[in-house]
Amino acid sequence: MTLSVIVDLLNKQKLVEGVVLRTQQTPRHDLVETVVHKQHLAELKAMLERMAPDEIAAVLEGVGTDDARTLWTLLDEPQINDVLWELSPALGEALAGPREPQFRAGQVNVYELADGRIKVLDVTCRADMENITPIWIDLLGASEAERNWIGRQYGLDLPDPDDLTDLEASARFHVDEGGEVHLHSNFLLDREDSPGNVPVAFILHRNILFTLRNEDLPVFRLQRLRTRNQPGSVVDCWDLLLELYGADVEYSADALESTYDTLRKVGQDVLSENVSDSDAARLLSDIAAEEDLNGRIRNNMMDTRRALSFLIRGRFLDSEQAQDAREILRDIESLASHTAFLFDKINFLLDATVGFINVNQNKRVSQLTVAGVVFMPLNVLAGIGGMSEFSMMTQGVPWPVAYGAFTLGMGLVGWATYMAVKWFERRKRGESLLKNRPKIRPA
Repeated sequence: MTLSVIVDLLNKQKLVEGVVLRTQQTPRHDLVETVVHKQHLAELKAMLERMAPDEIAAVLEGVGTDDARTLWTLLDEPQINDVLWELSPALGEALAGPREPQFRAGQVNVYELADGRIKVLDVTCRADMENITPIWIDLLGASEAERNWIGRQYGLDLPDPDDLTDLEASARFHVDEGGEVHLHSNFLLDREDSPGNVPVAFILHRNILFTLRNEDLPVFRLQRLRTRNQPGSVVDCWDLLLELYGADVEYSADALESTYDTLRKVGQDVLSENVSDSDAARLLSDIAAEEDLNGRIRNNMMDTRRALSFLIRGRFLDSEQAQDAREILRDIESLASHTAFLFDKINFLLDATVGFINVNQNKRVSQLTVAGVVFMPLNVLAGIGGMSEFSMMTQGVPWPVAYGAFTLGMGLVGWATYMAVKWFERRKRGESLLKNRPKIRPA
């Protein structure tokens, strides 16, 4: 459908240009030709911007060479690189010359096993992917065109990991018809601003581990460092997969340790003598953040446990690798008990913080109650003082003296009421202390 639309636009452009050429004697001929040409090119460019690289490549393969060159000039630089991955080498050379499509820096990392060590291969273009025997191909935020080309090279389909987040659990771990093993797991990313779980797609095919993700993860950096510095730790792609899952468990354990430290500081603040409302708001924010992180760690561990159980049940691992997987599962079980303890601690701190907020509110209500009790008789007296009967009673007394004495009397009544309330509060407090005092048994 898209190819036919573009072909129609190209044919219309040729038709209109032919009509303009036959009417060269028309006034403003050059202006008309320029306007018509730019209009058609703008329509073609707008359509190409909305198309995927593989669709553009299909269009270029389907039109003539001259039309393909016309369309090629309308592509932006990022589009050109992505479309080159999809074009056949012959057409790519005809349109772009000797230029090769380039991998974006840091997006495609290829590793080869040599003498028991993982060696990083310098891969920048298609030619670098020839005559190599990789054990691990890591795609970080790779474009769709790059994923499609690598998939064609190794005979499999490489998906976008973000498209796999809504899959059911039964579809996240499976063996495809071609024999490749698919695992779609979440890996913890403990960021200071907003921690989260990053989806990672694992595909094991022809003794190669393919990993696809859209965010950089500390677990992968740690694994690259370990495999380069520890010869013999990795024998095949299954070892690499288990090492990544094990590193993820260690990273989650480190995140739990930081959660312990944060909650310890929060507990010290909560159990202090005075907690203001602003302090309580800050503490609630810290508690909520740690609760969210603890929940993500627990969810991440559950996901890793499910992946390892799938590998053991599917008999993909040899005896030593299966034993390593069980060791990782035991570590996950120990972390699960820690997360349960942390949830209890978080609930305690949350209740304690809310309790301090209630205490502060009760103090304010108590102060308002005391003020209401003190001013209640004063309001009665003030009402009496404003009556006409009071003026009649003090008819022979100068009004400054009468109202001054009345005001002084109101003050004495208010003070007496306040002292009575305070005495009653002290008495109740003393009775409470006597009731809660431990009894001393005679020797």
